[in-house]
Formats: sequence, structure tokens, C-alpha cells
Amino acid sequence: YGEVIFCYPAIKAISNYRIAHELLELGVPLIPRMITEMAHSETGIDIHPGAKIGSHFTIDHGTGVVIGATSIIGKLYQGVTLGAKSFPLDADGKPIKGIPRHPILEDNVIVYSNATILGRITIGSDATVGGNIWVTENIPAGAKIVQTKAKK
Repeated sequence: YGEVIFCYPAIKAISNYRIAHELLELGVPLIPRMITEMAHSETGIDIHPGAKIGSHFTIDHGTGVVIGATSIIGKLYQGVTLGAKSFPLDADGKPIKGIPRHPILEDNVIVYSNATILGRITIGSDATVGGNIWVTENIPAGAKIVQTKAKK
């Protein structure tokens, strides 16, 4: 247990996120971002304190993981990005802020290394997203999304 607690960067990143998220929910300004940015600089895992992450969550080999502010999250491997495609623009061409732009990962979702999931889409329960894949559309529950093999 000691090795896991003291040596695995995901433990530090998730613990700091949990504290920062609670502070953000209490309306504390600035400090939640400072906490997660310090964890990011130490672990390479960037979790915005505004993300909503369930109680049973893990990051395996977290280097390069990015979880955006309006993400609702399962299990992530290294190099995963849960991001936004862009800000929608208003009639004057200015970005509309304060709207959810990040993915929702339902229960028991597994996302493998270097997958990129962008936009306000939903990855259904028990789905698996393979490595090195870009996902910009909803994935149904139980689906397995993987790269196709190149033909010889």
C-alpha cells in the first residue's frame, strides 16, 4: 500500500482534485485551480477542479492525462484527453462561455492510451475506447471502439 500511495502519481492527482473540487463547490476562489495546477506540474495529470468524477475512478499511468472542466467521468490510461472541440460563438462572433463542452463517461468506461475524446458527447456504460483513437460522436453502452487493422 505504501508504494501505491507514495509512488503512483495518479493517487496525488486524484487526491488533490478531490480536495480542489470540494473547495470549488464551496465557492472558494482561485485556490482550487492552484491545487490542481500544482498537482499537474508534479504528476503530468491535468484535472480541472470543475470536472465531475464519480467515487470509483482510477487513472492508470497518468502522464499526459487531461480532464476538462465540464467532463463527467471510468478508467483512463496514459495520454488520454477529455477535451472540448471549441467554444460556440454568439451572433457577434464572441465565444459563449459557461456551457458544458467536455465529454461524459458513464459507469465502467475504459479509455486506453492516447485516446482523444472531444466535445459534449456521451460514452455509454461499459464501453471501451481503444488506444490512439479520436472520438467526436456518442458511443453506445457496451460498445468497443478500436482501430481497424491495416491490410497487408
